[in-house]
Amino acid sequence: MKIEISLFAGLAERLGTSRISLNCSESSLTVERLKKLLSDTYPDASPLISAAMAAVNQEYAAADCPIRETDEIALIPPVSGG
Repeated sequence: MKIEISLFAGLAERLGTSRISLNCSESSLTVERLKKLLSDTYPDASPLISAAMAAVNQEYAAADCPIRETDEIALIPPVSGG
């Protein structure tokens, strides 16, 4: 399964791109598992990945939300400021 993920704010800055692809051999994937795989792949960004909110098909998704290859995935890290 190939998952396309859009990245925002500090997460995009940390990885130097606003879009990444993840090739996953797992047949079933959840938001929580996706974030774990991404944290393993990008250990320097792991704190931002684990704190990020996930959106699946433009709706915030819980950790147990299933992900299909055709889903639109985004990770939005927490932001600060006023």
